[in-house]
Amino acid sequence: MSISKFGAVVLWCMLSTVCRASAGGPINAGDTAWMLVATALVLFMTLPGLAFFYGGLVRNKNVLSILMQCFALACLVSIAWCIGVYGLCFGNGGDFQAWIGLGHWFLGDVARDSIAGTIPETVYSMYQMTFAIITPALVIGGVAERMRFSAVLIFGALWLLLVYAPVCHWVWGGGWLMQRGILDFAGGTVVHVNAGVAAIVSALVIGPRKGFPESAMAPHNMTLVVAGAAMLWVGWFGFNAGSALAANGSAGMAMLVTHLAAAAGSLAWMGIEWFRYGKPSVLGLVTGMVAGLGTITPAAGFVSPGAALVIGLAAGIICYGATQFIKRILKIDDSLDVFPVHGVGGVIGTLFAGVFASSALGGVGFNAGVSMLEQVTVQFEGVIATATWCAVLTYMILKIVDRWVGLRVNPEDENEGLDLSDHGERAYSL
Repeated sequence: MSISKFGAVVLWCMLSTVCRASAGGPINAGDTAWMLVATALVLFMTLPGLAFFYGGLVRNKNVLSILMQCFALACLVSIAWCIGVYGLCFGNGGDFQAWIGLGHWFLGDVARDSIAGTIPETVYSMYQMTFAIITPALVIGGVAERMRFSAVLIFGALWLLLVYAPVCHWVWGGGWLMQRGILDFAGGTVVHVNAGVAAIVSALVIGPRKGFPESAMAPHNMTLVVAGAAMLWVGWFGFNAGSALAANGSAGMAMLVTHLAAAAGSLAWMGIEWFRYGKPSVLGLVTGMVAGLGTITPAAGFVSPGAALVIGLAAGIICYGATQFIKRILKIDDSLDVFPVHGVGGVIGTLFAGVFASSALGGVGFNAGVSMLEQVTVQFEGVIATATWCAVLTYMILKIVDRWVGLRVNPEDENEGLDLSDHGERAYSL
């Protein structure tokens, strides 16, 4: 199998136009039950997982703003998904099918008896919605502590429409990358490369926080960071194992390799810090875990446990180096390291999927007649196309939003903190 069952189901949906069947259709109760759980787990990654993780990483004067942004984006994306973004991602685009989908307006044709593969289409649409929710939420980590709340909402809506939806359709909705045979089981390109590139472009456009890099901007609450990271780890099983869209061996292997890569990435990052600085940090431990999770994501349904260990170790080492390079050498204030962890991790994982999916290395194998070099070439094309589209459109969206409402809070509000300046509230009353 050279594309995930995830992709196969979406292709089936495309060919049948609206994924329609009679009430007595072949819905599998076990698959449906698992996908209901997986959907809840992926939403759990954003609310509260990512919100707590990001919230603990910022300074105490900005923690509510991060929680607010994650929560509000979840609501905004959900409504946009219902109105038409689901159709843009997974609808039938007719003559433009290679580039974008259409249809499913207000989810009017997603009925109780609609099916997608062996699960109700209601569950499938809701599951995909949770991916669309977490991706723009990841992006805000690049501009934390300095972007206006109104700008976050407008940017999030436009970015979902113009960046996330086309790339999602290309890879999973029957678009040109899916037709090329790209291997992206659960979002190496769609989620992680997309979010990472958008975050660093946003950080460059909006500029660094006041005092960066001279002033220390340490996390204000490491307990909150670790709690959020733990929720991300658990929720990621829905993210990766759920992408099998069935309660089967593919889901089981995806869960196993996801866990192993997270553990390997965590220990690799911690080990480097321990060697360099003489003390292992909790922040390094949990950041390495997130790097391992993000890097295994595109390969989760295709590779063996041994390959997962290699991918996780590579994630911990390479993403650590990328973080140091971005912050210390380039001096780019990607506040919460979205690009070096998610962007770089997504690139590594997408390319490694084209290597370790080989049956000779314990993977599921490639399409008949496809060599490893040809598969890696397709993976590389996917990375370049996603990164280029995302960078150009993100830059354009940011410029539009800046002219419309202004991207950045004024210096006085930044000093005071976004909790008070944007929301009139404090996270802590001590």
